[in-house]
Amino acid sequence: MICRRELIRLLSSAAAWPLAARAQQPGKLPTIGYLGASTAAKGWLPAFVQRLRDLGWIEGRTVAIEYRFAEGRFERFSEIAGELVRLKVDVIVVPAAGAAAAKQVTSVIPIVFYLATDPVGMGLVASLARPGGNVTGLSNQEVELAGKKIELLREVVPGLRHLAVLANVGNPHALLTMGEAQTAASKLGLQVITSGIRRPEDLAPAFDAIKGRADALYVVGDGLQVTQRVRINTLALGFHLPTMLPTRDDTELGGLMSYGANFPDPFRRTAEFVDKILRGAKPGEIPVEQPTKFDLAINLTTAKALGLEVPPTLLARADEVIE
Repeated sequence: MICRRELIRLLSSAAAWPLAARAQQPGKLPTIGYLGASTAAKGWLPAFVQRLRDLGWIEGRTVAIEYRFAEGRFERFSEIAGELVRLKVDVIVVPAAGAAAAKQVTSVIPIVFYLATDPVGMGLVASLARPGGNVTGLSNQEVELAGKKIELLREVVPGLRHLAVLANVGNPHALLTMGEAQTAASKLGLQVITSGIRRPEDLAPAFDAIKGRADALYVVGDGLQVTQRVRINTLALGFHLPTMLPTRDDTELGGLMSYGANFPDPFRRTAEFVDKILRGAKPGEIPVEQPTKFDLAINLTTAKALGLEVPPTLLARADEVIE
C-alpha cells in the first residue's frame, strides 16, 4: 500500500513529465516544425537538438521534429510555414527572416524566432517584455551592433574612407541592418556604397558595381548570405576588400573579421523557449531575449593576404584569432 507521502511524490513527478511523454499513449508525439534558413547553417542545429535532449525532449521518443529549409530563398518561407501548419505541428521554430511569414500563416500555433534584428520594429512582437500574440524568441541586436562593427573594421583598415554594404534587399531584416550600417558609417564620416542582392546570381554583378569604389565591405547576414558565404569571401579577397562579417563561421571560411552574438548559444536558448511552450507556457508571455555575449573573430591568414597588419591591441581583445 502506498503511503500518502509516496503518493504525493508520484503525482508530483507525473505532473513534471514532459507533455511529450504523456502524449505517447496513445496519441502522436508533440511535434516541432523547424524552419531553417539554409542547410548551410545546419552546423548550429545540433546545439538546439542537444539542449532539447537535456530538457527531456528526445527526438523520436518524446518529441518529433519536422525539418524544412528555405535555402536562402526568402519567398519560400510562407510556403513552408503553410506546410508546417497543415502538419499541425505544436510549435514552429523559424529564423527572423521567416517569422513574419509564419505569423501571417497562423495566429494560433506558437512561433519561436531566432536572431531577429528588431522584433518590435518589424512588428513581430508588441514589446520585448510582453510579446503578446503567438510569437516570441531571441533578438541578435544586429542593428545596435552596426556602429561597433564599423569601428572595429576601421582599426584594421586605418585608411578606411569608402565602405560598401552588401545585403539581401529581399529580406526586410537585412534591409533594416543595411540602413543602420549606412547611418553608422555616415556618422563616422565614411562614404557608403550599398550593393543589394536577391539571388546567388546577383553576387558577381554586385561586386562589379563596387569595384574600385570601396576600401572595405560590410556584409549583412541572412539565409542567402549563409548559403553564399564562401563565394562572398572569395570575391571579396579577389577584389582586395577587407570584410566585416556576421559570424565567426564566416571568418573561419576566409573572411577578415566578424563581430556578433556568440554561436551556437542562441540555438540552445531557442530550445529552452520551445521547452517552456511544450510544457504549457504562452509565447506571448515569454519575454524576448537578447544576447549577452558577443564574439570578435579575426583571420590573420586573410589579413596577410590583404596586406593588412592587425593591431596587437585588437588581437588581444579578440575571442578567436584564426591563423
